[in-house]
Amino acid sequence: MVSLALCMGTIGTALASPLYPIYQQLWGLLPSHITYIFVAYMFGCLATLLFLGRTSNSIGFLRTLQIGLGFIVLGLTLSVFAENALWLSIGRFIIGIASGLISTSAMLGLVYTIPEQHKQNAPQFSSIITVIGFGLGPFIGGLIAQFSTAPLITPYIPVILGGIACLIGLFLIKTPSFEPQPFSIAPHLELPEPQFKARFYIAGLTAFCAFGSFSLFASLAPSFVKEAIPWHGPLVSGSAIASILLVSALVQFFAKSFEPAKCVNAGLIVLICSYVLLALCMTLHWSSLFFISDILVGVGHGLGLLGAFGLVHQMTRPENRAAVISTYLFIGYLGTIIPIIAAGYLSDHFGLIAGVLGFCIGVGLLCLLLLVWQKKLDSRIPAKK
Repeated sequence: MVSLALCMGTIGTALASPLYPIYQQLWGLLPSHITYIFVAYMFGCLATLLFLGRTSNSIGFLRTLQIGLGFIVLGLTLSVFAENALWLSIGRFIIGIASGLISTSAMLGLVYTIPEQHKQNAPQFSSIITVIGFGLGPFIGGLIAQFSTAPLITPYIPVILGGIACLIGLFLIKTPSFEPQPFSIAPHLELPEPQFKARFYIAGLTAFCAFGSFSLFASLAPSFVKEAIPWHGPLVSGSAIASILLVSALVQFFAKSFEPAKCVNAGLIVLICSYVLLALCMTLHWSSLFFISDILVGVGHGLGLLGAFGLVHQMTRPENRAAVISTYLFIGYLGTIIPIIAAGYLSDHFGLIAGVLGFCIGVGLLCLLLLVWQKKLDSRIPAKK
């Protein structure tokens, strides 16, 4: 049930991505307006991680999951009735709150509920399930919208019903016993022990790059797909977004036994390669490069997040894991805001190609910096005799 709740919650958060071009055409929105709607979701998520990151420690992961799913249903329902960008943004903000609650509580829930023989793989399973849900969301939304006479209403209905069914199921299972901590909404972002801080920042900024790469496709792909490839429609853009995360899930499944630091390095290298190909695709209009870049983003996303979360799991203890995970996710989710707003601004003033190229250059340089930083840290570790 914890895994199903995590999957259903992430499906709901990513469902609207292939619908953005329809909203854009219907309401006459600029590319930056689409990024603002997308970023409204991320602000809700970040606010939750900042102020409610320790909720699971106070009321339990199961109760937190239930509240998160309730917010998912509320946000999706509001999206169905949205008549302008403001109301859609409010719905996305509520869904962001739900995402923050679900991501932290489900990660902890899987650690506690997964069978004993798979305990060591709990972080990897959590990451894989999250990615599968995020991949299914835009695919389901795009598929239904492509063949629906009400593309801004029909895609939400089955996910709302599924969320309600999953919420009822969570109320039917027994609440696990735990030692509650005092509840507080005071901002609290906790770092690991001092000896792990450098690795933690590398892990967090790797997640920043990975989340940002996916968000570029999730927010602007429906627009720049029109310039990069000859096929259009919500199913095409939804499939492009979904393929990133489904590839990411496959990569994480097959690489779950790899050393986290090596996964981080490999993920950063692949992301850099994907930015180079995407930049060439946008400037030369070679549609084949778009597909290769799309797949490479998925590979880099999977390796980067798998390694980053593995590093965070290694450097934390049960008593500080929830707070440190919230901090890690806070840093990672900033990647869905800062570079995406910048890309939207550049797209408005200098054209869509300039926005995408600006993203590729900026985030690509950050990936390169992280690789050099990681190599310096590795060089300080004495070789084993």
